[in-house]
Amino acid sequence: MISKIPERIGRLDELANNLWWSWHHDARNLFATLDYPLWRASSQNPVKQLREMTPDKLLSASRDRTILALYDSAIAAFDADVSVRDCWFAEKYAGRFSGPVAFFSAEFALHKSLPIYAGGLGVLAGDICKEACDLGLPLIGIGFMYPQGYFRQRISADGWQEEIYEYLNFEEAPISPCAWPEGCGPLVEVRLAGRLVHIAVWEVRLGRVRLYLLDTNVEENAPGDRQLSARLYTADREHRMQQEIVLGIGGVRVLRALGMEPCVWHANEGHTAFMMLERLREEVAAGSSFEEGMARTQASSVFTTHTPVPAGHDIFPVELIDRYFNDYWGLLGTDRRTFLQLGQADVSGASFNMTALGLRLARQRCGVSALHGRVTRRMWHSLWPGVKEEKVPISHVTNGVHVPTWIAPELYQLCEKHLGANLMRECDDEHIWDSIVDIPDAAIWAVRRSLKRRLIRVILDKAQQRWVDRSVTGEQIVAFGALLDPDKLTIGFARRFAEYKRPALIFRDLERLKKIVGDRWRPVQIIFAGKSHPADFPSKHLLQQAFNMARNRDFLGRIAFVEDYDMLLSRYLVQGVDVWLNVPRRLQEACGTSGMKASLNGVPHFSVRDGWWHEGYHGRHGWAIGEETVDLAKEDETDAAALYQCLEEKIVPLYYRRDRSGVPQEWIQVVKNAIRSAATAFSARRMLKEYTERLYLPAAELRKTHQP
Repeated sequence: MISKIPERIGRLDELANNLWWSWHHDARNLFATLDYPLWRASSQNPVKQLREMTPDKLLSASRDRTILALYDSAIAAFDADVSVRDCWFAEKYAGRFSGPVAFFSAEFALHKSLPIYAGGLGVLAGDICKEACDLGLPLIGIGFMYPQGYFRQRISADGWQEEIYEYLNFEEAPISPCAWPEGCGPLVEVRLAGRLVHIAVWEVRLGRVRLYLLDTNVEENAPGDRQLSARLYTADREHRMQQEIVLGIGGVRVLRALGMEPCVWHANEGHTAFMMLERLREEVAAGSSFEEGMARTQASSVFTTHTPVPAGHDIFPVELIDRYFNDYWGLLGTDRRTFLQLGQADVSGASFNMTALGLRLARQRCGVSALHGRVTRRMWHSLWPGVKEEKVPISHVTNGVHVPTWIAPELYQLCEKHLGANLMRECDDEHIWDSIVDIPDAAIWAVRRSLKRRLIRVILDKAQQRWVDRSVTGEQIVAFGALLDPDKLTIGFARRFAEYKRPALIFRDLERLKKIVGDRWRPVQIIFAGKSHPADFPSKHLLQQAFNMARNRDFLGRIAFVEDYDMLLSRYLVQGVDVWLNVPRRLQEACGTSGMKASLNGVPHFSVRDGWWHEGYHGRHGWAIGEETVDLAKEDETDAAALYQCLEEKIVPLYYRRDRSGVPQEWIQVVKNAIRSAATAFSARRMLKEYTERLYLPAAELRKTHQP
């Protein structure tokens, strides 16, 4: 509690330290109104903002009628949300769960102020936690508190990515030490290759949902072990396995120390699958045989895989498994051979695959889109050799995005005005969106233009700040977007840079692209953003190529690369560009949620029909690049030609075709269809309801039938 906050607004600190505020407009507006310059300077982090506000400023706020009205409204909504009983889960499934859902994930993207995420996996995990709060689903999250997080990105004058690691200032983040029950904590122990490692726990609050973050940076640990939780996704295999042991085995022990008894255990990707091993060990320790313990562990376990290519799965050499688990299979009541078979993905037995482990130890298994479910059943068919491929017991739940987090407030207010005040609570009901056709085209167009102007302003502010820092050249400033124009058709390509995502595809025919970008009457801009993994040098070269194109004078400053892509910049981009470009190699993107966020904001998707776009595309709310199947040897050539043709013949003409008042009416119909489709079929609300009804409830029921 910050002692200088006047009593009349005394719960500001409580509100700032509960990330519920981040997806509720009244609360965000409250902090922005308190001190707008500090709100911006803190990157919209109210914990930091309150620490830096002067006592006089806070005292003045406690007497300001406008601020007090915002404060009272936000606190009332917060109290109602945290304590209300008439939520979806309580209304439909009260009493069906004997405990919470324990959701394990290696990363959680919740807000820029807590940089413990790298990409889409973390964004999905964060959206699940937020939607669980909104639906009233009893869920607790388990992850890592990475003191150095991922990394800040700087682009050098020659376009090379430089990684900057900064220690998190815990006093300026929405976290607190875990509140342990009496007689427990504050440290939990796991054994790594014969030595004890101590784990501290931090707590993050998201309305009624709690997220527990594990941290090995405590003085009881050796220096090397203190660094175990320092960074996300290190390239060193042994370090990665140590992290996963701490997360999986340590995470279970943390929940036990907190006195929690989940009824469902959800492992989000293979990074967390050791969680199931620890629960199997508990079952055997309680008197079960190995086979009985397996059945009970499987019954209450849910496993989601997100990776459609073999190279993307965590695979450890058997030598490492022997070193760290040489006394563990005895605790399971089995032998080394049987233990290793749990993680065996092929007949060689030379490695231990974490996805194979997760699939074997969970009864409920799913991919993250309809197409990915099909690919996953084919990929893992060998685990069920006597079953036809289409009968492999892996289903799918297509990912979705948390609508209140990602929709622009201006667009939401416009939709709420025409569609009703219950829009957020019922956004997955397609009938609510029937009336979107009645929103005046000019009103939608005005909001879209406003959002693009805001994006361009943010990009210019970032470029100007870099110039003020005196660490860049004028050429870099242009490449960072200093010449962008809000009146031009603007395409966005923002995501983790990786070869399979083909960020350079649009540069395949430079002369054709120059004509598209440089058209005098119908110009086009392209904004790139994204980070490469520090150890992925091929993707770093692709990033450098995109930056060098932004420096190329032939493109007239209409190509930009915006550095240091994070959750806040992502919000501006998915809300502010006109078209969202996505060109992964076919069958290599499991889902891809950035296009959902863009569509939600009226930014039509322009993509290869992979991931979610395979099931989501219907021709009225975006465009497909190429055919569903192509000659893979000519995939780049074929898709690049289709991309250029669609831009030249469909997208650009449609955008610039205006009525007498300057409104592109046909374009706005695509915009409205995009919003409606994303908000209903691809919302986190729909997704989490499906998880609950198709996976969590069956797991909870199976758990009851397997009780000793």
